[in-house]
Amino acid sequence: MSLSSPDIGRMKRDLAALVAINTENPPGREREAAEHISRLLADAGFDLTLSEYLPGRTNVIARLENGAGPCFAFNTHIDVVPAGVGWSQDPFTLTERDGKLYGRGSCDAKGPLVAMLEAMRMLAAHRQSWRGALMGIFVADEEAASEGAKFYVREAPAKIDYAVIGEPTSNTTYSAHKGSLRPLVRVQGVTAHSGTPELGENAIFRAAQLLGLVEHAHQHSVRCHCHPLVGSASLTVTRISGGHADNVLPDSCELLLDRRMVPGEDEEQVKQEIRDLLALAREKFGVRSEIVTFKPTTGGATETRSDDPIVLAGLDACRAHGNQEPGPFGFQGGCDLVHFRSLGTKGIVIGPGSLADAHKPDEFVPIDEFIAASEIYRDVALAMMSR
Repeated sequence: MSLSSPDIGRMKRDLAALVAINTENPPGREREAAEHISRLLADAGFDLTLSEYLPGRTNVIARLENGAGPCFAFNTHIDVVPAGVGWSQDPFTLTERDGKLYGRGSCDAKGPLVAMLEAMRMLAAHRQSWRGALMGIFVADEEAASEGAKFYVREAPAKIDYAVIGEPTSNTTYSAHKGSLRPLVRVQGVTAHSGTPELGENAIFRAAQLLGLVEHAHQHSVRCHCHPLVGSASLTVTRISGGHADNVLPDSCELLLDRRMVPGEDEEQVKQEIRDLLALAREKFGVRSEIVTFKPTTGGATETRSDDPIVLAGLDACRAHGNQEPGPFGFQGGCDLVHFRSLGTKGIVIGPGSLADAHKPDEFVPIDEFIAASEIYRDVALAMMSR
């Protein structure tokens, strides 16, 4: 497919500008970056809406109508994880060296976002090559609980036929991802002086008995749920907290469990399995426990069929721009694809950079992948919206 080439200098300037706007989550503060993105797309002829679900937590919704045809959307997130320590340079100043662009968000996911902006500009400048509605949906809070994407879906938007989600995949096509549940479980005990522990019930000891069952469930049941692209489901514990004084038996102990789901698992059934596990702990050991809450996560698991036209278009575009093993693959973690799938949208995940280089000091995106991603995005949109 032949359209104008990406403007490399402009892409670097746009990425530098977005990296310089601190959108660390928490607290997010995506508003300034959202306004900047809106100005760039307004100049390209898109209709823009800024949608705020909390003060400063802002989504960008861009739309360009071009006759009758499907609705195609680009989506990624504006927020980034906290910069932390250990950087070789200022994390909010884009730095180029050795064919790479360094900065917080350069890989996850401001690099994919800028590549999408460039693809949208190329498509807007060549409307004779496609028809339908072209959208850009850039959301807040993906790194914490996907509240931006969830808010967008709750607002009952117009139908979106196809979507490409921007996350670092080294410019390969991902068509599935895991989901997550995080139940906060409180185990109960009875307070007593630590010098006379027989007069009480140690909630931490009780929690240890429950954790033994958690480990057994993971090894013998949960991990048997497998998916060809994302691998096995899992159940583990990631946090534990108990006790309030050095010489007092704890009367409660809280455990944060992490349950990773694979496509095809039912979330309500998984919740019931966890409740059944707590019931087993009570029956077997007398452990008294309850689920206090389910902490917010990115969301559930999902997939788009590997033979769906948008998956095939993604594979073709990635292959055409230098990737000899384009997929399809699956994410071990989650992303916002699941929320678009809940609208009936067929979608895939593609982006420059590697997940191995995200969320840590000296995050970077390779320049060649960054530029190629804009062409991949453009070509997938053209394949799905071709005249």
